[in-house]
Amino acid sequence: MKTKYTHCTLLNGCIDMEPQPGMTVTVENGRITGIDPCGQDEKGGRFIDLNGRYLMPGLINLHVHLPGGGEPKKKEQDNTKMAKLVMSNPLTRQIGRKICENYAKTELLSGVTTIRTVGGLGDLDAKIRDRILSGKADGPRMLVSNMAVSVPGGHMAGSVAYAAESEKECRALVRRIIEGKPDWIKLMVTGGVLDARVKGEPGVLKMPPSYIKACCDEAHKAGLKVAAHAESPEGVRAALQNGVDTIEHGAQPDEEILTLFKEKHACIICTISPAVPLAKFDRSIMHSTEMMQYNGNIVLNGIIAGAKAALENQIPVGLGTDTACPFVTHYDMWRELQYFHKYVGVTRKFALYTATKKNAEIAGISHETGSIQVGKSADFLITEKNPLDGLAALRTPYMVVMRGKIYEKPVIKKHPVCERELDKC
Repeated sequence: MKTKYTHCTLLNGCIDMEPQPGMTVTVENGRITGIDPCGQDEKGGRFIDLNGRYLMPGLINLHVHLPGGGEPKKKEQDNTKMAKLVMSNPLTRQIGRKICENYAKTELLSGVTTIRTVGGLGDLDAKIRDRILSGKADGPRMLVSNMAVSVPGGHMAGSVAYAAESEKECRALVRRIIEGKPDWIKLMVTGGVLDARVKGEPGVLKMPPSYIKACCDEAHKAGLKVAAHAESPEGVRAALQNGVDTIEHGAQPDEEILTLFKEKHACIICTISPAVPLAKFDRSIMHSTEMMQYNGNIVLNGIIAGAKAALENQIPVGLGTDTACPFVTHYDMWRELQYFHKYVGVTRKFALYTATKKNAEIAGISHETGSIQVGKSADFLITEKNPLDGLAALRTPYMVVMRGKIYEKPVIKKHPVCERELDKC
């Protein structure tokens, strides 16, 4: 049966989008089959009168970790110990898969219809992706990397990343990950801000350049692109020189780095969300040290500078939340758009375009989603107000549609401390 979303105000996701009132979008078998002014084709099917509400493409979140929910913690958690416990036997793995699956559904109900996971537990992300595709679970479209590759003592080694000790082992680990049928390969090239043990030195290069090249060569041979966690100029440079396709987070670039981005046709994924609480919150809220906050400001400023420089040099920039970090939940992609607008200085229109059509292009799925066009998947976010007037309009969806399936007035349980403290920013 056809479903017609009538009397909507259309925001098509394109870079020059303007609100188009009085439109009807027709969906059949999960695909958009018509986009017309109201009254032109009103025969047959189910009618959903949106009464002027705003219909746009579902958001795309290009940096997600499903094993965590982003709730604030009073003390540092042993992620390696927790990961080993979850993956220790079939029962705990099933529990872990259900928890991750629920987080994926939360992304969907918040208006995110596509996610890219960049570091998970074993091959659970791929299993969840396949369960969603088969109709056994509700969730967004998923592009997964499963486990990442790190090095001993490197970022997330032992939890959502394997630790490689040689080029040979890098290749073997990439091949092992490929057996789980991922869509991307993820590398942990530098340390993270919370890994730093010295003030002023977050994002230290951990993975030797030869290891990066070995991983990239093996992934590219299998037709997979590579994403890399990199939070320092040194790390970004090493990643680009050795074949990485997307830089996650980023840092203040120099001319050499900008040239490498262009020569390698690489992209940067801007993730401001995890840096804001660490840099801006009172330390008592984050339970952080003065050194951690100092380094958090370095990373925040580096991410912002990297995104600004990339845009000024026509280098593609995408958006992701880095959910699972403290105070970064699975329902707050809208905040990443707001930070992009506030700190990088783009218009609200450009932020929405980046989180939809541009993210789809970076992910290689723009033929399928990211804009409202005939033939594409019916992936919609519908809001009461115009996000071009205020991005907080995205905060409470009126309706979410995924491959034509309707989720009306979705309800999400939100963490009150996260809401209160993040709203101050």
